[in-house]
Amino acid sequence: MTRTNPPAAPLAGNRRGLSAAARAALALAVGAGALAACSSSSGGGAAGSAGVDVAAVSRAGVRDGGTLTWAVDEMPHTLNAFQADADDATSTVTGATLPAMFRLDAHGTPKLNTDYLADAKVTAQEPRQVVTYDLNPKAKWSDGRAIGVDDFTAQWKALGGKNTAFWTARNAGYDRIASISRGSDAHQVKVTFATPYADWRALFTPLYPKSVTGTPDAFNDGVRTRLPVTAGPFAVQGEDAKAGTVTLARSASWWGERAKLDRIVLTAVPQAQRPAQVAAGTLDVAALEPDQLSAVRAAKGVGVRKAPDAAYAQLALNGSTGPLADEKVRHAVARAIDRKKIAASVLKPLGLPDQPLGNHLVLPSQAGYADHSSALGSSGAEQAAALLADAGWQRSAATQGEKAAGPGRTAASGALTVVEPVRAAAKKGKDLTLRFVLPANSPTLDGVGQQIAQMLSAIGIRTEISKVDDDSFFQDHVASGDFDLALYSWPGTAYPATDDTPIFAKPVPAPDGSLAVAQNYSRVGTDQIDQLLARAGSELDASQARSLTNQADARIWAAAGSIPLYQRPEVVALRANVANAGAFGFQTPVYQNIGFRK
Repeated sequence: MTRTNPPAAPLAGNRRGLSAAARAALALAVGAGALAACSSSSGGGAAGSAGVDVAAVSRAGVRDGGTLTWAVDEMPHTLNAFQADADDATSTVTGATLPAMFRLDAHGTPKLNTDYLADAKVTAQEPRQVVTYDLNPKAKWSDGRAIGVDDFTAQWKALGGKNTAFWTARNAGYDRIASISRGSDAHQVKVTFATPYADWRALFTPLYPKSVTGTPDAFNDGVRTRLPVTAGPFAVQGEDAKAGTVTLARSASWWGERAKLDRIVLTAVPQAQRPAQVAAGTLDVAALEPDQLSAVRAAKGVGVRKAPDAAYAQLALNGSTGPLADEKVRHAVARAIDRKKIAASVLKPLGLPDQPLGNHLVLPSQAGYADHSSALGSSGAEQAAALLADAGWQRSAATQGEKAAGPGRTAASGALTVVEPVRAAAKKGKDLTLRFVLPANSPTLDGVGQQIAQMLSAIGIRTEISKVDDDSFFQDHVASGDFDLALYSWPGTAYPATDDTPIFAKPVPAPDGSLAVAQNYSRVGTDQIDQLLARAGSELDASQARSLTNQADARIWAAAGSIPLYQRPEVVALRANVANAGAFGFQTPVYQNIGFRK
């Protein structure tokens, strides 16, 4: 029996600096645009290749007022970004209404957010690490109280992990804090860490008022559907569950540049209905699947923005049971997959960079990206077949005139497709068969899965492809370990040593005899990977931390539990008059600048 952390929803707030536990159910975000922010105009071009493609307009060119209608997958399950059921809609709400100490740029690099901070830096390393936050004196909550040390302290105590009455999805970073104190005045906060923490910039984003984080009742239930105290360019005006909307209204108490829009209305719209609603003007902004582009390209007054998303598609290999428990078989599967061909099939038609992904921890659009896939060794069917043979899986001799495997057969139920190799690899009279789980409603991943099945058939591996409903794909299959192969996505992060550790940590026995896997759903890990990521998370020298992260990634490749395929495309349709929105990739949106062109 294995134990996983709850398959939590993607972390809200600073979505592009996600925590690992609250990122887990992004495995459900299997479509190309599920993480998209918003967009406008047309074409990707150079902007897309740089990691962001937005319809940039100066504030002077954006008219004052108006309501922007923005499609989301569903109503937010909670407005608490640090709970397990936070989702992408939560992220959008908190990003527009709550403080973020750092923003991410197009390359996933944290930048000081001067709306809230005059400065923030490490001011001591001995005897302990101290980070000093100099707050913007103008920063205050909508109830008139200045943002200060009490808010930082309450959030630390809620998220630090010592008080289990707080239902938190993660404690990473907060559990390293030893104390928080007032600095030289009311606008300075000093945070002292018990152990060094390299990713300190990830903390206090979003920052909630002490009225939310001060008591378990307020934290657990008080802000599930309402957020009465805010500190951003927008405030939560209300939710309408029947209409499936959340309305954000311009905040009168905001001290920064005034929001251009009167309102942002987040509206739950099924993916299939979005092209028609954007074309009709019912929606202003909507993330799309790549196969929906043709439905909007010809629509009048509609544009498309495309960029590499802050997420990647990967093939998970369940190493806890069956043939894939043998590392040689996992390596054979990994070497048989032509990642370059797969990446080109998804990205080239969109005009996006189509190189395969060579890193689990850093994406190509991020600073510091490096390809470590060579740790797997030489790729190709010949090398892969030799590895299978070395693992005891032998193929029968070829017959004259033998042809490549065909497209396979479909079971009578229609739920199962079997791809049969012409010559199956077998051991002790049993064919090598892998159960391959795919989400039912992702045309992109369906096509990728079919390619992978054919590539595996070339080395004698039989695949049974099961397409399951999105609602059960993650919970009932991936998280529970009911698969051999599975295709899903993970979000990228600016803080890999913190956020990715639970994804690649070695599973450990729990007190009740189960196997605790955190978010490592491949169930493959090593002590060396754990040690390298732990060292990277404590290394305050950025170049040394990057070196350790690189070493960890090479070891993750060698373990062959997860095979990155490509950085996902972010495809967004929007009305042509929308300004300062688009395919943001890693970049944090500046909500007060979004609006409509004059």
